[in-house]
Amino acid sequence: MSDSFTLPLRPILEKQDRPDTLPVEISQINSHWGSFRDVNEEILRTKIAEEKDRDNTQDSEDGDQGDGDVDTTERLEQLYKKRADITQFAVLSIPHGSHVRPRFHLPPPIEKCPAPSRNLHVAVLETDRAPRFFECGCSQPPPKSESVKKDISSVSRGWRIQNFNSASSKLLKAAARLETEVASETRYWNEVLAVKDKGWKVCRLPRERQALGVQYGFIEATPVFRDRGLASLRRSEDGSLVLDKGLIPSGARFVRVRVKQGSHISSSARPCSSTSNDAESIEHRILQARDSVFEEELFHELVREARSMASSGVTTRQNLIQVPASEDLEILLDLVDADDETLDADEDSTATDKILADGLAHSMRILLAFAHRQNLRRRTQVPPPLTSKKRTTPEYHLLRPALAYFQHLAQLRQLESFIRDIYGVLRSSGLDIPDLTTKTFTNGPPPSLSSATPLEALVQKFLMPIESVLRGNLSTPDTFFSVKIRTNLSAPPFSTHYDVSLHFPTFSDVKSPGHLALRDEVEAAVTHILLLDVVSSISSHERSFPKNNSDDTSKTWDAIYPHLGELLLSGSSPETHRKMKVVLSRHELSLSTYLVRGIDGVGRGIHELQSHRTETRTWKPSTSTSSPSKHPSMLEFVNAERKH
Repeated sequence: MSDSFTLPLRPILEKQDRPDTLPVEISQINSHWGSFRDVNEEILRTKIAEEKDRDNTQDSEDGDQGDGDVDTTERLEQLYKKRADITQFAVLSIPHGSHVRPRFHLPPPIEKCPAPSRNLHVAVLETDRAPRFFECGCSQPPPKSESVKKDISSVSRGWRIQNFNSASSKLLKAAARLETEVASETRYWNEVLAVKDKGWKVCRLPRERQALGVQYGFIEATPVFRDRGLASLRRSEDGSLVLDKGLIPSGARFVRVRVKQGSHISSSARPCSSTSNDAESIEHRILQARDSVFEEELFHELVREARSMASSGVTTRQNLIQVPASEDLEILLDLVDADDETLDADEDSTATDKILADGLAHSMRILLAFAHRQNLRRRTQVPPPLTSKKRTTPEYHLLRPALAYFQHLAQLRQLESFIRDIYGVLRSSGLDIPDLTTKTFTNGPPPSLSSATPLEALVQKFLMPIESVLRGNLSTPDTFFSVKIRTNLSAPPFSTHYDVSLHFPTFSDVKSPGHLALRDEVEAAVTHILLLDVVSSISSHERSFPKNNSDDTSKTWDAIYPHLGELLLSGSSPETHRKMKVVLSRHELSLSTYLVRGIDGVGRGIHELQSHRTETRTWKPSTSTSSPSKHPSMLEFVNAERKH
């Protein structure tokens, strides 16, 4: 702003009419006579006597007594004037509003007030009394009346009574406060002892040695959750315990397990967090804090393990883990609040899925507790040698055993369903095949540990590879096959592997397939084994049929290419040789017969010419076991073609 103006904020200094000589005179007095602190009655009397002697000597020398009286009167007036100046200077030197009044100590009283000497320029003052005392020329105050003394006595007595009452009230308040403090301390320590009697570990806080804390977490947990398992026991105003849980949330939380099968979702039940009836008790709060830390550690370890299982199709999001257990089964894991009333609102589950979700939730918590046991066991053993490489903490196996169980169960059921379907096709054709024998979850014994408890030995079986065996006896005597299914997700090789073995005396050159990695390969191997059994049954069925004439003995079905399902019925000439083709699948069994024209009847490719006269029979599994099949059995068809 161009038109702005300034206002002075400092006070205007007024110039004195004459220079102030009092400070100069005080400095001269100090240099000549010394400081005021050194002035006492004896020194003053000595100075006064010296001045009298000097004046008497001068008067005797001059002989002028009249002038001495005049000088003494003038000096007295000057003394009074200087005294007034000193008093005024002392009053002005006191800051305005100050609660401290400067005092100049008076010397002891003098019996008589002699006239001040001519050269004495110092007076001992007291600012609050000087104007009144010096007017009369006396150093002592005037005497007080009886009424004033009585008033002063009454005021003094009232002040003393008031002080006594104030001290009494303060003592009573201190006693009441001390009594309340003793009651609070007594209640606090009684509750601390009650917590300790319940079995909880009470100790001092590492960073606050004057405070107590309770260890409700797990010592063998990961460092993050191990440190969070220690809470301070604070004292409230009434002495009750206050559990300072720090970063632990106020509400209870737990890991929810949901099983999604098709469009149905089943959720696990809430874990029982406490056995205390009083929800406000300190024990209930400690148990709730312990369960919350355990559930958060469980979800943390599940996320760590899920990230390492990305190759198995496991995905992780902000608060959700999705585990594809099988083709139509998916596991969903998340961390939710126990007080949320909307958790069960959208559930449409069956009893079997509910049991499956609860079992999975219990198994993960048991495996986490077992991991803590293993950490304790490793910590108590002799440590390994020091190396420059940093040892990494492996992920706990919490999801892998459950996922291995679901995958193994799914593979076992699918393979078992396939074999039973193909058995149904063979039974519909008239073959008598024994039922399939299944031995599920034939885990071997766990590794022997001298210090392992029976419970630890039982849990260790969950971490071992899962094995199941399918054994099937065939229609050919002393012929069987077995499929061993092995699933392992804890150590390589991961996933499910198969071992197929075969005992087939009829065809000695047939070897067992051995180790297979895919279920399709196993299904193809089992189909081929059953095809060989059908070919063997056809080639040897004449033993069970009586021979009506001599011509029947010369006509038999010989397995020329059993691996291809081909049999040959030799005729009198190469143009009359007949061939049978066997085709077996999960859904049907078909037999086809036709004439072949070749040099020896066993030619292949261009040397084998099929005739237009072909007979084909097909058998499929019947929908009802009580209703007989309308088609003849396979052996009847074979016998009819042999006689044709």
